[in-house]
Amino acid sequence: MNLQIAMLLGQDGITNGAIYALLALSIILVFTVTRILLIPLGEFVTFGALTMYAFQSGQDSSIVWLLMIMMALDAGLDLKQLVTNGMEARKAQWIGLKLAYAVIMVILVETLPLQEIHMAAQVLLTLMILVPLGPIMYRIFFQPIASAPPLVLLIVSIAVHVAMVGVGLLMFGPEGGRTAPFSAATFQVGNVMLKSQTLWVILVSLFLIVSLFLAFERTLYGKALRATAVNRMGARLMGISPDFAGKATFALAAFIGVASGILIAPITTLYYDSGFIISLKGFVGAIIGGLISYPLAAIGAVAVGLIEAFSMFWASNYKEIIVFTLIIPFLLWRSINSSHVEDEE
Repeated sequence: MNLQIAMLLGQDGITNGAIYALLALSIILVFTVTRILLIPLGEFVTFGALTMYAFQSGQDSSIVWLLMIMMALDAGLDLKQLVTNGMEARKAQWIGLKLAYAVIMVILVETLPLQEIHMAAQVLLTLMILVPLGPIMYRIFFQPIASAPPLVLLIVSIAVHVAMVGVGLLMFGPEGGRTAPFSAATFQVGNVMLKSQTLWVILVSLFLIVSLFLAFERTLYGKALRATAVNRMGARLMGISPDFAGKATFALAAFIGVASGILIAPITTLYYDSGFIISLKGFVGAIIGGLISYPLAAIGAVAVGLIEAFSMFWASNYKEIIVFTLIIPFLLWRSINSSHVEDEE
């Protein structure tokens, strides 16, 4: 290995690590607020990439009907709750707005020449279709059992993941897809050629990380989510709705997942079942951060990306084993240093 190859591998590692860092932050955010390990996070990555590919290749974009079905189920649950607790005009109006939003998305997808519109419009439409699935997923599958033990929440999360993989196969088919790059420009840095898409991934990832930090530090809603993560019961006593916190964190996680898929779709071919491995590498970064520390998780996720890249050069057949083996020493270290006793709960 010479310096040029090392820089190329480092470029790939940092690019992948930036995506893993975003997913690690999403996993920690959702877990600290709701106690849910968001196993289906990877499906948002693949759905985002394959939806963009469907738009650009002129294929049938049936994913919008998933939004319509889930929005109808969400509205039905809200309507049932309103009937039980008494009708409120404001909440009834909100139900109508949600259904109208889903109908508008269906009309846009069915009528617009998606293959011909600008890429920025394709990205925006993809986010508008897929991001609402996050809070709807929480409303349908997790909100009714929000106070259940963590093991029950984990089992439900796994079940939702399996269901979404099946939905992905049904709607996108077994063939993978790769989208057009945001820019085809290249930059010469010494003896290494930097692709502009790589810079897009790194810069957008840094922007999202900084934006999340500022949102949690400076905004009222961000502080409410932080309070829920620190003390869920205390936050509830202060008037912070746990349902709102759950939906907000799932919406943020869905946005980050879909955005990550859109960013890496021009770099690698993604399939309907590719998301689990991608999110699992983000989970390794989250474990390095102890499912608590955002900075440690981000650093760990970048380290995972670098180790994966260099493993492809030295031992490509064992790169997945090498990456996932990283989790073992951190689990052992945290187990040895933890004073928590499960029976105390």
